[in-house]
This record gives sequence, structure tokens and C-alpha cells, in this order.
Amino acid sequence: MTYELSPEHEQFRRSVRDFAEAEIAPHAAQWDRDHHFPTDVVQKMGALGLMGLTAPEEFGGAGMAGEDGGFTSLCLAIEEVGRVDQSMGITLEAAVGLGINPILTYGTDEQKKTWLPDLVAGETLAGFGLTEPGAGSDAGATRTKAVLQDGEWVVDGAKQFITNSGSSITSLVTVTARTGERADGRPEISTIIVPSGTPGFTAEKAYDKLGWHASDTHPLSFDGARVPEANLLGERGRGYAQFLATLDDGRVAIAALAVGCIQACLDMSVQYAGERQTFGGPIGRKQGLAFQVSDLQVMLDASRLLTYKAAAMKDAMDAGRDVSMAAFKQAAAVAKLYATESAVTATRIATQVFGGYGFMEEYPVVRFYRDAKVLEIGEGTSEVQRMLIARGLGLPVE
Repeated sequence: MTYELSPEHEQFRRSVRDFAEAEIAPHAAQWDRDHHFPTDVVQKMGALGLMGLTAPEEFGGAGMAGEDGGFTSLCLAIEEVGRVDQSMGITLEAAVGLGINPILTYGTDEQKKTWLPDLVAGETLAGFGLTEPGAGSDAGATRTKAVLQDGEWVVDGAKQFITNSGSSITSLVTVTARTGERADGRPEISTIIVPSGTPGFTAEKAYDKLGWHASDTHPLSFDGARVPEANLLGERGRGYAQFLATLDDGRVAIAALAVGCIQACLDMSVQYAGERQTFGGPIGRKQGLAFQVSDLQVMLDASRLLTYKAAAMKDAMDAGRDVSMAAFKQAAAVAKLYATESAVTATRIATQVFGGYGFMEEYPVVRFYRDAKVLEIGEGTSEVQRMLIARGLGLPVE
């Protein structure tokens, strides 16, 4: 297996970069200041085909599964969008990985026909309701309940930190909920589709976050929200497993977002180090600073290769080639851990390169510094990744 990008992938990367630099980069700072979620740009990403890279043509997608490298293309798109704006990068990542893919993977034919065309076109968005006030990494501690009454699921509970869940174009949220109890006493967790506008379902006021200011993130509440029995997504009692599988793919996509962040830090640092004059010359001639910028290149190359490796493994599995799920899970955890921690370090280095200007909001390095930290938390914390990697090595870690 090779992780070298094909000419088609490189051409695709250039097209996304051109789009990101023309449609996103000039406005990213203002969106960040205003905490503005640009739905028009989200829809432009859909029109460009970025939402449909992994979806079949029958739903308006590109049909780039398996051998066509659809997942790798998605990671490239997230990387290039994230290189200019992490908020729009996570919007794309969540729109596809957390919004579209669960319905595409586990939905009935009717659910796919109902929801996927608009989601794939970027006309609407879907949220992924897993995290709760008392259930984050411990997703099995879910307290949200769904009771089947007279052919309807009655949903009660709360979710938090849910991306793309309360925008003007959000059409639905898939939520994990307790739907019963197993024979061994453990909760039965299932996944329910709750459309926006359902009485009893409320997307609460958007969070005031440290970073990702232009991303749509809300707490959700469910108070007797009733949806048809047919809104069960996938097999009853398999919701927890479904969401864990979704997170495996998402970890690679978050790693791609981190790669975009590191690339931005390197680009900004090289430019500034060559332009900023002190003591009669550019600061880039000082070894202490030049060596730090060199470290950015090392982190970028390593993070990118780990991410592309995991993406290639995902595409190979989708194509039916001999790649085990265990090997992919390990690769995904390694990529997510290394790339996200490197991104946080990269923003610290870039801020130091800029000196006092790195503390001023007028410079984009500040925005990347604020945006980076959550990469180590979302879709599995660094601690969770280390636990998964240790288990993959055969260690009996809890």
C-alpha cells in the first residue's frame, strides 16, 4: 500500500485550496470576531461537491468510495479548508463524518432518500448527538432516554457540544439514547433521528467558546420530543457500536484538520521570519528561531504521512482489500494523537515566532492558537487515543 497522492488527488487539492483562499480566507477573521456562522459558504462547499465525496451518485454524491480514494479526498478537503479557517474545516468534517456518514452507513432506504440529497448538496446540515453533561469519553453513561409509545419514540434528555446542530440550515440531529436494558443489566443504546423543529427538541443558545468562533455549536435539550418509530437509525441496541465506528473515521478527519493547522503555522512563520527585521537583518537568520520553524516542518511531514496512511487504509477497507479493522483503528488513533498534539505545539511555536504581534488579534496566528486546543479533546481526547493505542499493543489498560 502506498500513501503517495495520485495526480487526481493533487489536482483536487489545488481546486479546494483555490476555493478556500477565494471564498473563506478573506472573511475568516471577521467571522471569528463576529461569531458568525456563514451558511452561504457552507452551501458553496456543498455546490463544489465537498459534502458528497463519500456519498453514492444516486444521492448526488461523487461516488468516490474505496478504490477512488473518496475518504482521502475528504481528508484533503478538510486539510485545505482548515489551513485558512479551522471553523470551516470542522464544519466540513462534522457535516460529512458526523452528519452524512451515519445515515449513509446505517440508514434505511427511506431514510437515505429523505435526508441525504439535501445533506450531500450542502443545502442542509445534520448534527451528531453523542456527548452529554455526564457522558463524554464514557459514552456508555448516556442518560438520554427514548421510550417507544404508540408507534413513536419519546425522547427526553440533554446533549452538549454538538456541532452543526442549531444553524438555520440544520435539518436533523442523530442522538444516542437508552431504549431499554440488556439481559446483563447494561443499558441498551440506540440511535434516533430527531428532525429540527420537532416539538420538545430545542437547540439552546450557542456556546461562547475559546475558539472555533465561526462554527455552530449548541447544547441540546429533549423534553418529550416525539418522532416516528421509523426514525430508529440502524439496529436497535447497536447505537453505541455505530457511534464508535463513526468516531474511528472522524479521528482521521480531525487529524487532517490538525495537518491544516500545522501547515498554516509553518506558512505564517516562514513568511514572518523572512520579513521581520531586528538587529539589521531578518529574524529567520537566528538559529534559535530558525530551528523552531524547522521543527514545524518535521511535525507537518510526520502528521501528514500518518493521516494519509490512515485515510488510505480506510479507502482500502471500503474497496474490500485486506486491511483489518484493528489495524485501521490503531492507525486512526496514532494519527489523531500525534497530529493534534503537534498542532497545539505548532501554534505555540508560531505565536512565539511572532513575538508581541502573536498576542494581537489582528494577526491570524492568534486565531489558530485559540482554535487548536480543542483538537486534542474532540472525537476522543489524547488520553483516550493513548488508551486505544495501548490496547492495540495488547496491554490490559483500562
